[in-house]
Amino acid sequence: MSRHERIVLWVAILSSFVAFLDGSIVNVALPAIARDLGGGITTQQWVLDGYLLTLGSLVMVAGSLSDIFGRVRILRTGLILFGIASLLCAAAPTGTVLIAARLLQGAAAALLVPGSLALITSTFEEGPRAGAIGTWTGWTGTAFVAGPLLGGLLVDTVSWRLVFAINVVPIATTLVLLARLHDPAKTEARTPIDFPGALLVAFGLAGTVFALIIQDGPGWAEPLAYLPFTLGCCAWPPSSGARRGPGIR
Repeated sequence: MSRHERIVLWVAILSSFVAFLDGSIVNVALPAIARDLGGGITTQQWVLDGYLLTLGSLVMVAGSLSDIFGRVRILRTGLILFGIASLLCAAAPTGTVLIAARLLQGAAAALLVPGSLALITSTFEEGPRAGAIGTWTGWTGTAFVAGPLLGGLLVDTVSWRLVFAINVVPIATTLVLLARLHDPAKTEARTPIDFPGALLVAFGLAGTVFALIIQDGPGWAEPLAYLPFTLGCCAWPPSSGARRGPGIR
């Protein structure tokens, strides 16, 4: 493995690791957050699910943005936004502000996960590519194991706010490594963005994910559950368009 390939692999691992880590590390901090900021179970639910909602609804669109604007550029944007959102989470004075910051954090994570994998596939040749993806998968998968352990340690010894603030360390490290990488110059015209298609995909995923989250309380009989689900299903493009990609190519 060349030096350039090692840098690419570590950038990809750290970028996706921090995104997966924040999906699991916050679980053990939820009781402390509710005690500090109030809001009860509703605040706890949306601190966790708000992150997953924006991540799930934007991940397909973000993957195509990497193809259009460049993988390094999108990764850098995602890392900066994730760092800002993490600091907002750490400094949140109310539950509402924390939930809003978590929504932004999930949107930034959507730029990191597909972008990191795309960076690997575009850098490694077909032979060593499988090994690189396996390494990426193994390291990022440890985030689900390390998250609750690290979160519990930080909450018990310092504060739940450090659960979010600690993201600055891996993000800064990744940005330093990312500065050594550059997107290749494009010789062909940039593909125009299909904004209606992008919005349909985002709303389609957001509506269905939101309905699946909210139905656990009022149930499917309530409009708050079945209306977003129905609108989300209707937002998906026809099957012919779905075969062409996630909607913004």
